[in-house]
Amino acid sequence: MANCFVSLLRKVAVPVAFFAAAATSAAQPPSARRDGLPPAISREFRGVWIATVNNMDWPSRAGLSTWQQQAELIELLNRAVEMHLNAVIFQVRPEADALYQSDHEPWSPFLSGRMGRAPEPYYDPLAFVVREAHARGLEVHAWFNPYRALQPASPGDVAPSHVARTEPQAIRRYGSQLWLDPSDPAVVARTVRAIVDVTRRYDVDAIHVDDYFYPYRETDRAGRTIPFPDAAAYKRYTRGGGTMSLSDWRRGNVDALVQRLGAEIHAVKPWVRFGISPFGIWRPGYPPSVRGLDSYEEIFADSRKWLNNGWVDYLVPQLYWPVGRPQQDFSQLLAWWVSQNSYRRHIWAGLNAGLAKDTEPKGRGAREILDQIRLTRAQTGASGDVLFSMKVLMQDPDSLDERLMRDTYAQPALVPASPWLDSIAPGRPVVQPRLDAASGEMVIDLDPANGEKAPWLWVVQAHTSSGWTTQIIPGSEQTHFLAGRGEKSPREVWVYAVGRTGNLSPPARAYPDEDPIPELRTGGR
Repeated sequence: MANCFVSLLRKVAVPVAFFAAAATSAAQPPSARRDGLPPAISREFRGVWIATVNNMDWPSRAGLSTWQQQAELIELLNRAVEMHLNAVIFQVRPEADALYQSDHEPWSPFLSGRMGRAPEPYYDPLAFVVREAHARGLEVHAWFNPYRALQPASPGDVAPSHVARTEPQAIRRYGSQLWLDPSDPAVVARTVRAIVDVTRRYDVDAIHVDDYFYPYRETDRAGRTIPFPDAAAYKRYTRGGGTMSLSDWRRGNVDALVQRLGAEIHAVKPWVRFGISPFGIWRPGYPPSVRGLDSYEEIFADSRKWLNNGWVDYLVPQLYWPVGRPQQDFSQLLAWWVSQNSYRRHIWAGLNAGLAKDTEPKGRGAREILDQIRLTRAQTGASGDVLFSMKVLMQDPDSLDERLMRDTYAQPALVPASPWLDSIAPGRPVVQPRLDAASGEMVIDLDPANGEKAPWLWVVQAHTSSGWTTQIIPGSEQTHFLAGRGEKSPREVWVYAVGRTGNLSPPARAYPDEDPIPELRTGGR
């Protein structure tokens, strides 16, 4: 029964999402390219965070049935496809727990309402997301919190298998939360083990870490800052001959984790990217007009160093402020981050989609987000955006989704390539147009170059009397419908294979309208 239901969901939902993407791929005007070639294929990261902590985005509440959880996930993924997004950043480890099958950490309480309880009937949410997202041509970035252990909103009792029970010596109580100590080698090993385990066992496209390394500072009832309880560990460090200040020592602990994670992820799967979403301000005064929280000194995150040393494949600074805000101007901050990118990694702006809810006289509603995407596109060195979060898109404040689909994201886009991981492009694919016997419509058979596996994606560009259309479809597709017979039949089709790190093959070209029945000429360039 369970397998039948999941299969039905797949059979119904995938075509809906796929054809929605095709329907919103507006044709380019015939004058778009005077040389007769198809328009350039857009490259832009278009991501969205799906937060599971406290049931922020998914599931909508703890304790839903397996079927309800899966149906909600399908709805989220379909919305992402409809909007021409190309990636979801799915939170899999909110607080030393797991939204996937783990031998090391308990099931997250945000699934069932009880930590340690597996979904019933059983399924693996991360495996489900990977399968369903990839079937829709969406990347999956597995999102981890490295050191948060427990916070008050977590439902139910602490499971016997949780680190707070199995290794209480590793736990630090900080304000109302339980935290793992970033200076403890056993804690670091636990975090690395969890991330490498997911990298090895799941077909994720990237590993994503948020900005919670050391916690944001909390205060007591008198308003005094509560010191993080690592004095004993720091004392051991200085007794052993260490000379760094407390702040430098803490930053060094975080730096060591970041560098190690990048190396170990790439050792397991070289094509899997490693990214971090730091607080949007590195330090006040950088750039000179900026004021605000000092993430370098207060949460001990030297995010500029990670970028300057090439330890990450992408950085998503959380630029959650409106355009033109004094002391935290979006454009100035984005330009500063780009200027620090000596290794030319990806810089994608983290956007607070919730700003679209502000339609009061001083707020600009959806226009705020549309303008921030426009400014990101205008900034040389920035190549995309990530929206926080999926719940906002499902609410569609001030018609944000509709306006993105109609204008800003009207055309599909590929994720920018990561040539430092792999610069080898797939071979030229083999394409064969034909008339489908059952429908009489024009289709094209898609095959990878001889000896190669199916690509990650296909890009299909078709030239009709209305101009060029561009569609991006999953690499698992072997046949793609082009158009009906007669005038609607494309005059020319270009097909590219896209590799896992975004490299584009040489195009295969086909001319289906020259001899539509039965012989069709194909060729390449």
